[in-house]
Amino acid sequence: MKASGAQEYSADNIQVLEGLEAVRKRPAMYIGDISKRGLHHLVYEVVDNSIDEALAGYCSKIDVIIHPDNSISVTDDGRGIPTGMHEKENRSALEVVMTVLHAGGKFDKGSYKVSGGLHGVGVSCVNALSKTVKVTVKREGKVFFQEYAYGKPLEPVKVIGETSETGTSTLFIPDDDIFTETVYDYEILSARLRELAYLNKGINLSILDERELDEEGNQLSQNFFSENGLADFIDYLDATREKLMPDAISIEGEKNGIPVEVSMQYNTSFAENLHSYVNNINTHEGGTHLSGFRRGLTRTLKNYAEKSGMLSKLKFDISGDDFREGLTAIISVKVAEPQFEGQTKTKLGNSEVMGAVDQMISESLSNYLEE
Repeated sequence: MKASGAQEYSADNIQVLEGLEAVRKRPAMYIGDISKRGLHHLVYEVVDNSIDEALAGYCSKIDVIIHPDNSISVTDDGRGIPTGMHEKENRSALEVVMTVLHAGGKFDKGSYKVSGGLHGVGVSCVNALSKTVKVTVKREGKVFFQEYAYGKPLEPVKVIGETSETGTSTLFIPDDDIFTETVYDYEILSARLRELAYLNKGINLSILDERELDEEGNQLSQNFFSENGLADFIDYLDATREKLMPDAISIEGEKNGIPVEVSMQYNTSFAENLHSYVNNINTHEGGTHLSGFRRGLTRTLKNYAEKSGMLSKLKFDISGDDFREGLTAIISVKVAEPQFEGQTKTKLGNSEVMGAVDQMISESLSNYLEE
């Protein structure tokens, strides 16, 4: 699963934009809010970094642990955050990633083509809003370590051992002077990890809650792994509905440089159940990718129905809604520079995505129907 490019992802790929004081002064601007949602967003920011490593082809396992003191650790088996000296900053690239806002491989076009994370603020934001952060990096045969308090390093990055493994482990305790709520919800975190497993097939994600035991005396834990991605997601969403097709229709490919993945299935219900994602972010308010899907679906099915004479006996005009009755569908696109709009910044605005999804659906669905 390792791709070429391990060498290129080094200290010099990390770009720097601004300091962390701003985050502590106005946290909601960076993570949405300072209650339950923002608290859980901290975990997603760290997990998103590991997902980026996985999408780049270097990471296959991500483990999240909620510790008894409500601290969180996220561990992956990626390449490890670079620890070499950062030329411009004159300190370890790890320290730069952890203490400078918007520093990270995400903003250097060569390191990651597409990055997840709604705000894209990176782990430095988590550092700024935590009482304590401890980062352990396994890379180049060594184990590197650095600890921070309220966003500031307590000492330079040091080597604490040797290893043949690679990866990054980040442990953090959210700052209770900033967050109105500091207790993590196992269900909220596991739901997000499940979603990420479906959206990124082939990655192992796990969660363990060390705070309390269940009735059998075991700690709560779950593993998530999906071999078929969105098709498995559809099965999960439609588990209680009666399906009208043996298997979901799955479409995957790239149009105009935009990776598009769609899975759809009809069931006996009357409701439409559409879920759309951009770079692993659930776009609750839809956007151009969803519009493109609807447009492509309606046009293709209508053409097919007309060609095969299904509409000749109808006394009324058939509309897009009719084709979406009882439809469960998931649309997932990857966009290099997404523009988000809407009330909660969860509506995709990129106009080029509409045409890409529309074309993709039209072509793939036409082929499917012909067969």
